[in-house]
Amino acid sequence: MKGIIFNVLEDLVIKQCGIQGWNEVLSENPEATGIYTASESYPDEELFGLVGSVARKLEMPVAGVVETFGIFLFHQLAERYPMFVEQPENLREFLLSIESVIHIEVRKLYDSPNLPNFTYDESSQDQLVMHYQSPRKLCILAEGLVRGAAEYYNTPITIEHPVCMHQGANHCDLIIRFGNV
Repeated sequence: MKGIIFNVLEDLVIKQCGIQGWNEVLSENPEATGIYTASESYPDEELFGLVGSVARKLEMPVAGVVETFGIFLFHQLAERYPMFVEQPENLREFLLSIESVIHIEVRKLYDSPNLPNFTYDESSQDQLVMHYQSPRKLCILAEGLVRGAAEYYNTPITIEHPVCMHQGANHCDLIIRFGNV
């Protein structure tokens, strides 16, 4: 996992719990250095350990922390990389640009970013089905990122997740419905 993800998690924890809270999370994870360079890669297990500690600290389920982190992460990435969110005129266009534009550019910025793969079913105007596939199985993070994007584009959505790798499938289906919910 790239260091930028750790940096944003640190920002979220400090915002929610203060610097002392982040130091407590780090102290529960002796393998965590606490110093992360945005472009460097760090073990996924290190991030997962930190997220587990955050969940205990906030007394939230891990999935809730991951989704909340995804929402926060979207806003932080949009601030750091505005060129990815300024061009699309709406949420649907943005979501469709993830694989064809954003992931291509991220691969130029970072060496071996290990990104998920998205394919789409665009057959309906009022919904988009995103097929998510990644060995990391961070589909809940993807849901949070989509929710953060919906906030950014001021678009009400609902998300269904009927097919999931955590239930034995080889991919996840995120069904995003646009409009008044």
